[in-house]
Amino acid sequence: MTKDIVLEARELSKEVSSPEGRLAIVQKVSFSVHAGESAAIVGASGAGKSTLLALLAGLDTPSDGKVLLAGEDLTTLDEDGRARLRAERVGFVFQSFHLVPALTALENVMLPLELAGRSDAKAAALEALDRVGLRERVGHYPRQLSGGEQQRVAIARAFVVRPAVLFADEPTGNLDTVTGARIADLLFDLNTRSGTTLVLVTHDRALAARCNRVWVMEAGRLAQG
Repeated sequence: MTKDIVLEARELSKEVSSPEGRLAIVQKVSFSVHAGESAAIVGASGAGKSTLLALLAGLDTPSDGKVLLAGEDLTTLDEDGRARLRAERVGFVFQSFHLVPALTALENVMLPLELAGRSDAKAAALEALDRVGLRERVGHYPRQLSGGEQQRVAIARAFVVRPAVLFADEPTGNLDTVTGARIADLLFDLNTRSGTTLVLVTHDRALAARCNRVWVMEAGRLAQG
């Protein structure tokens, strides 16, 4: 039985204005990812990887083409509609962690659940932090945590909403080699156990090789890796 397609790009393009005229950042990208798959988009800095990820996640709007996420066409939704879909179906892990400094680890993980009106936010957040090995650090603030621990909090926050798709943008980019390897192991382990679809943007070919599928991005275009 074929698994459902959970993410699809159709002729996706993004152009921006520059002093030299219109600049194509993403050019006619088409691909699909099935539920439960892991996919990597690799390429050098400036290739358009992060812009593509922003388009796929509904954080940015394309100049042309479509994105279908969990059965919904992002290009037909307004900003409120895209925000609702992200809150319900999407998780994010970024290179720079993006934790709220004034909130504890527990409060950071509870945040998306509270915004969604979940009454079990605390219990679910505690379970998520336990899964990433931070049960003893729940009351610590980001400044009291190491880089690896901060990324574990970010991963717990991403998985706690049980997303249909998890987008990870250079998730090990700010970490040393050993810590980065541990974070990668955790990310793939949780992804497998959760049955989430993982879309990973990275310049690290070894990290990308752990995914089911790899695409290479060069000058805004995508090719099979």
